[in-house]
Amino acid sequence: MSHGKMLPIACLLALTLGTSLSVHASENSFTKAYSDYQAAVEKGDAAKIEASAKIAYQLGEAQYAKDSVDLANLALNWASAIEKQVAPYPFTEKNLPKTAKANELYQLALANYKVHYGKKALELIDPLLGAAQTAVEAKDAKEDFLTAIAIAEKSDKKKLIADVKMAAFNRLSHTQLYTSSVRRYAFDAYDIYKEILPENAIDRVKATYVVGAVEFVEKHDVKAEPLLLEVVKQFDALNFSHPYALSAHAYLVELYERQGKRDASTAHCIAIGKMRPWADTQEQQPIFRTLPDYPMSYAQRGKSGWVQLKFTIDEHGFVKNPEILASKGGALFEKESIETLDKWRYAPKFENGKAVYSASISLADPATINLAG
Repeated sequence: MSHGKMLPIACLLALTLGTSLSVHASENSFTKAYSDYQAAVEKGDAAKIEASAKIAYQLGEAQYAKDSVDLANLALNWASAIEKQVAPYPFTEKNLPKTAKANELYQLALANYKVHYGKKALELIDPLLGAAQTAVEAKDAKEDFLTAIAIAEKSDKKKLIADVKMAAFNRLSHTQLYTSSVRRYAFDAYDIYKEILPENAIDRVKATYVVGAVEFVEKHDVKAEPLLLEVVKQFDALNFSHPYALSAHAYLVELYERQGKRDASTAHCIAIGKMRPWADTQEQQPIFRTLPDYPMSYAQRGKSGWVQLKFTIDEHGFVKNPEILASKGGALFEKESIETLDKWRYAPKFENGKAVYSASISLADPATINLAG
């Protein structure tokens, strides 16, 4: 064999050896990346979780077949990490690219799971919910939720059914696809949680809030009141502030104000003032406001105007000492504005953990009531 014929063999040997080293290096890199991801999850470092999940997925593409469960799991890890980094629906223009990437990964995981587990397997629910939560179009989200609900309902897992239905309500209730069926999802979930969970379980408390809020918005005060009071009671017992507790108090303020129960309303105004532990000195916050009645004689003449006022808030959240600073349009506008202020409620100012009579609302935040003709 001539020397010339040996060159390809030597090149082939070098190529084979090089490929083997590359594979081992790739395997080692993937193992480290996945280890980094697990360590970030353990520490709860959201930014590092997302970065390491991305690297693990990208290196995993060289390790696993495109339709494998392993690659699907890596896609789920990265998609979930992205989702936690961006605000939920409605998506901002800034977050759309990341949201779209998360949805793409969820769809990949879903496709792979269908191949390996079947089209009606419980394993599909995680990628279905992820795809629904990151779908830009509400109709796509609804389709994924309907599939997830159908799969969950064929199981005997009541908690799973409730979780899926509540997720569907939370996403679709903010879209043009909100219907009586979507509304029913929240009530179905609440009924299940009430049946299987203790009254202080956080999922049950949140569902109680959601159902109470729906009843409140629909002005079913008799149904809303006990639900919202239950939310307040449970969060008081849990001994930490939560946005749902703050909202429940605010809803109760408005509910009692529209019923004329001002003493009951006051208790919730004060409770809201106490709920902001991140401020040593908490300024008064508006909770309930109504618009002034438009003077009929002015409306008939098409008159418009505005009234700027200054006032103080007492320790119970009532408006006191209203003073007109400036106005335009006529004396009846001033009269209606003063009468309207008497109906407004605030969370009072707190100093050293105690509600106090506040100084005048500053002109940096002027109370101006505009009345357009």
